[in-house]
This record gives sequence, structure tokens and C-alpha cells, in this order.
Amino acid sequence: MENLLLALKLVVALGILNVWIVRRVQPTPFRGQSAQTLREEFTAYGLPDWVFKAVGVVKVALAVALLISIWKPELKLAQPSALALGGIMVVALGMHLKVRDPAIKSLPALVVLAMCLGIVWL
Repeated sequence: MENLLLALKLVVALGILNVWIVRRVQPTPFRGQSAQTLREEFTAYGLPDWVFKAVGVVKVALAVALLISIWKPELKLAQPSALALGGIMVVALGMHLKVRDPAIKSLPALVVLAMCLGIVWL
């Protein structure tokens, strides 16, 4: 179980950091509507720029907290971080529904949500 928990923390944290730091301006087939970048995706959802910035800061901070929880479990950061990220993923799923994206575009949010729930329950 410890190895599974470690793997989930790493996959979620590094995945979030990859999307928000490395690939934020690169297109993927999972972006909402026809957006090519993360900023365009938030615009497609009808969200203001400050929401894009706030979500980015929060998601990166929560991903870092998950990484910290690997080396400092006594800080008890894993469950709150995973719960918060899971909540953000629920909102992301709602945004995809709002703009009537095909189901495949919601897959990353659904998978991250499932992994976050795994972190909470393990």
C-alpha cells in the first residue's frame, strides 16, 4: 500500500506540475473546446484571467505539498492537498460539461480525481 500511495502522489504532483509549468502553452487533445493553451481553455469556459492565475497558483502549491508529504509525512499534507485537488477536478469536469466537450476531454480530470481519492483513502 505504501508503494501505491507513493506512486499516486508522484503521478498526481508531477502531472499537475507538467501541465501547469511545462505544457501550459502547448496544445493537447484534452483542452476545452478548441483551446490551444491553458489560458485559452479558461477563456473558453467563460472565466476571467484572474481565475486562471489563481487556479494555477493553487494547483502548483497543492502539487508541491503532495511532494513534500513524501519526505515529511508528519506534516499531514497529503490528504488535504489531495482533497483540494480532487475538488478542483470536480469543477474541471463541470466546466467540460458546461461547454459540451466530448467525454474524452474530461478523461484527465476524471483520472486525477480518482487518483486524489486514492490518496485520501490510503
